[in-house]
Amino acid sequence: MPYEVFLALRYLRSRSKRRLARVTALVAILGIGIGVAALIVALALANGFRDEMRAKILQGTAHLTVLRSDGRPLEDHIGVAQRLLQIDGVVSASATTYDGALVRGSRGSSYAVLRGIEQEQTSQAEKWVVEGSFRELFRPLAMYESTLPKVIVGADLAARLGASKGSFLEVLPANSSNTNAMRRVIVAGTFRSGLFEYDSTWMYITLDAAATFAGNDHATSVMSVQVQDPDNVKQVAAKAVATLGDGYTTIDWQQANQPLFTALALERRMGVFIIGLIVAIAALNITTMLILVVVERRRDIAVLSTLGATRGGVMLVFIIEGAVVGAIGAMAGVLLGLVLCFIGNHYKLVSLPADVYSISNVPLNADLRETVLAAMIAFGLSVLATIYPARNASRMRPVEVLRDA
Repeated sequence: MPYEVFLALRYLRSRSKRRLARVTALVAILGIGIGVAALIVALALANGFRDEMRAKILQGTAHLTVLRSDGRPLEDHIGVAQRLLQIDGVVSASATTYDGALVRGSRGSSYAVLRGIEQEQTSQAEKWVVEGSFRELFRPLAMYESTLPKVIVGADLAARLGASKGSFLEVLPANSSNTNAMRRVIVAGTFRSGLFEYDSTWMYITLDAAATFAGNDHATSVMSVQVQDPDNVKQVAAKAVATLGDGYTTIDWQQANQPLFTALALERRMGVFIIGLIVAIAALNITTMLILVVVERRRDIAVLSTLGATRGGVMLVFIIEGAVVGAIGAMAGVLLGLVLCFIGNHYKLVSLPADVYSISNVPLNADLRETVLAAMIAFGLSVLATIYPARNASRMRPVEVLRDA
């Protein structure tokens, strides 16, 4: 074993007899550990919020929206859907409408978005159902059933309107100037997606009923396209425009939600920067610790230099000592951070007001690469913190030290 490593480990073990040195070492380890744990939890929280928002958005909206460049309705939506389905990577293509409306229930009135859908689009939304089923929208009516259109209402909107399965609502389409255009619908169920924007405003209705509400001259407004790989949606969008021609344009889910994800990325970078400063300040405790060690070990350093130890060797002793402390703190921080993430996910400790943040609970998704990176950054800062006291130790003049002793 090299004498530098031997002396560094021996100095660490001998701290049990020196109370002040032991306390400074423990404070250094604790500071780095807490800093690394905080960095891991912050990154996990940012990952969880981003992933949760991404999952909710991809479940509730189209991966790719196709519409005419001039804003006119898609009259031949069946033909457009067939052409889109021939593109590699496209899973489904269905006609969709989004129309605003004023809805009145037993408890009051509220603005709502009527989303007209086809039966092929219900498989994903069926996971959200709290009461009833999306199949009720397309089930043939029995002889004794009401012929009123059926709707699936967001849970928060239903609570505000006082609606539940089997109750009646009155709907006034926003594009209608005639107050006598109020139409009655029957609630076939409620859903909860986890996104407040959807749960508080959306009402699902069949495409035919939505067209009737908007008027006979109304056709499908957009095509909702689901792709096999949402991260590869831009390539699919380019193929869709090439297939349909210049008369069509596309909006993918990344473009539609770009402000949200840009804000999340900025918030993530600022959080990492601030906590990184905390880790850097915690690493300065190693500098303080080593300065005390150098003062205590002045005679040992002088003797080593007299016996032929080089300046580099003396410097390496204290660098190794500080690196060991930093490594212990980094590993303890990783363990603490992962444990905190597990506890937070198990007990769902991170809860948010849904009307502000759109989601009610945020998971802590720790990433392996980011965890290793956080530990390596803390270790690197710990090594840098050893340079100043280690250089001072290596420049110590043995003659003066032994004479003063």
